Amino acid sequence: MADDQEKTEEPTSKKIEDAREEGNVPNSRDTSGVFTLFVSILALLLIFPFMQERMFLLVKYLFSLQGMEITRTNIIDIAFIIMREFLLIVLPLAIVVAISGIIGSLAQFGFVFTTKPLSPDLSKLDPIKGLGNLISMKKLLEGVKITFKAHITLGVGFWFFFIFIQELPTVALFSLPDQLSWAVEKILTIALVMLLVLFVFAMIDLVIVRKQYFDKLKMSKQEVKDEMKNMEGDPHIKGKIRQIQMQAAQKRMMASVPEADVVITNPTHYAVAIMYDETKHRSPIVIAKGKDNIAVKIKEIARENGVHIVQNPPLARALFKEVDVDKPIPETLFATVAEVLAYVYKMNKR
Repeated sequence: MADDQEKTEEPTSKKIEDAREEGNVPNSRDTSGVFTLFVSILALLLIFPFMQERMFLLVKYLFSLQGMEITRTNIIDIAFIIMREFLLIVLPLAIVVAISGIIGSLAQFGFVFTTKPLSPDLSKLDPIKGLGNLISMKKLLEGVKITFKAHITLGVGFWFFFIFIQELPTVALFSLPDQLSWAVEKILTIALVMLLVLFVFAMIDLVIVRKQYFDKLKMSKQEVKDEMKNMEGDPHIKGKIRQIQMQAAQKRMMASVPEADVVITNPTHYAVAIMYDETKHRSPIVIAKGKDNIAVKIKEIARENGVHIVQNPPLARALFKEVDVDKPIPETLFATVAEVLAYVYKMNKR
């Protein structure tokens, strides 16, 4: 019993889908952050000429304001132009950062829309529980992890910075454009190296987050059984329903026996009731059949209602195996059944 309660089974697809509907998805913030940072740096390099041009235009405009009379209208115009230029400089990069953050999350767990996390939960207002979460071991480990990553990343960046600083005596002899090119190259190198370190940490964090997520969703054997029952239905209940349906079908079948023209039997095992109404059917119809106890019941009903019983073991077996209830007999059995019906009609003087 204890084994059934241990969460040793991998989560089922339904368990994972239920968790997604509640907003519970594996989300590595480090991975999203690194992706966003990488895209932001790339976007900054691409749109920097545009940003530089707008900044020069803004500075040029501000210098052109010297000697202008300060009025309410002028101040409003100046504020509007500064705000417009600021948005033109910042907004493209901000949009890229926002889109890359969304893509970084969607790449991990796909699109999820749910309002359950927004539902009010009074248990979250418990100050004791909140204090416990604030100083929990999980928070402590998270803080240690962040501090460790920050020190490693900054340490690697500072190491490269220290190496580049040693080149300054030589760079001082360069022309100003060459010095600027050297500075940009070294800044980009340091940024990419630090980004590479963060990428390694992000991949490790992604693996850990996904492992913790699926470990948390693991199920016990009993939970898997209960879920299968809920999805497919309890086998006992399904069996009971099937039994009730079979009993109802047998009752309907037995109710049709008095309408039969003849019951063909193998004396002890099979009984097949046949009816032929030339105004309704093109060929005789099997309206009831059964073996053993059901065959005995069919014969009893036939005797009680004056239905002829004809013993023909080969025909009884063939009809029982080849023809379902309420189905016409096949052409291969026409001749034999016709002989039986002719005999019955002769007995009934029809």
